[in-house]
Amino acid sequence: MAGNDTHATKAETGVVLGFLEEAEPWQLRSSQFPSKIGGKPAWLSQADLPCPVACGKCNRPAAFLLQVYAPIDGQNRSFHRTLFVFCCTTPDCYSHNDSRCFKVYRSQLPRKNDFYPYDPPLEEKTTETDNDPVVLQSGVQLCRVCGCAGPKTCSRCHAANYCSKEHQVIDWKSGHKKECGTSGPAGFLKHGFLFPELELVTEPEEVEVKVGQCEADETQKALECRATGGDSLEEKELEDMAMHETEESRVFQKFKQRIELEPHQVLRYCRRGSPLWVSAEHVPEEKEIPNCPCGAKRIFEFQVMPQLLNHLKVDSPNASIDWGTVCVYSCEDSCDQGHGYYPEFIWKQDFTGDQPNSTTEDGDADCQ
Repeated sequence: MAGNDTHATKAETGVVLGFLEEAEPWQLRSSQFPSKIGGKPAWLSQADLPCPVACGKCNRPAAFLLQVYAPIDGQNRSFHRTLFVFCCTTPDCYSHNDSRCFKVYRSQLPRKNDFYPYDPPLEEKTTETDNDPVVLQSGVQLCRVCGCAGPKTCSRCHAANYCSKEHQVIDWKSGHKKECGTSGPAGFLKHGFLFPELELVTEPEEVEVKVGQCEADETQKALECRATGGDSLEEKELEDMAMHETEESRVFQKFKQRIELEPHQVLRYCRRGSPLWVSAEHVPEEKEIPNCPCGAKRIFEFQVMPQLLNHLKVDSPNASIDWGTVCVYSCEDSCDQGHGYYPEFIWKQDFTGDQPNSTTEDGDADCQ
């Protein structure tokens, strides 16, 4: 019968995938409203920068990981909107399923604001220098090492700014000791603290759908979800263990199969959707995701994939920073915080001990 025939067709999932590309430095400056990884933050609001941006475990300065430009259509207060993610560079802080080594901030502006023209920027090289700024147009001084707010100043030359004592020491050893007090400009030096800078470009995710397989899929789901029984406590325990292993395997296989379609994806964006988990363990319940202080609940917005680690140049013979996936939850209303940077919620999930922790594996996310 024709109803039993199967054929494949492509369908968009509602998820937007992020990939990395080289870009000219001017394309990654604040005036271009970029999405990017590494380098220094391209701050959206040029006032009230978060300071300090520190690891929640060791309290050392965190490094800028990535930013996602994500305006909300039809909401004037979010005409420009970017989420900024920072992470600790100390491997010891990456305890299993511990999210304290990450920070995320939301910044948003209306179309008419104090920092940018009303009309969109031209897609051509601007008059901005290719060198990283040490001070924003608003007058905010930036740390020479990380590009975050730099309220501290070199007491000798008063020309170099820092976010912390730690970064002042790094800069002194990296070359400021020689240039301090000279007439030359106190620009950025190469300190080895930042991640490589690349542009984050996006495209919609498409999956192959086999029409005519609904009945088989439902049967498989029923088999996976069937109730367990047993005549003894020991049998129940064995069955519970088997079910856990089955669920863990199912979740990880789903992750692999979905990202095999686009193995170079480093980010999955689906506001109001659901993450693609790497494990059945350490999945947050709704009550574990705190509401925004404005009263609105926080919803899933995007996740950082393990493939990004391949581009950060953090591999070492010893320990290195690591994650399975990192999920960002933001205010459902994207509430108005003025010119400030508002903390949002982040959840790190690691691979389980029996999973291959390979950033060349693949994955998926359901968009609801």
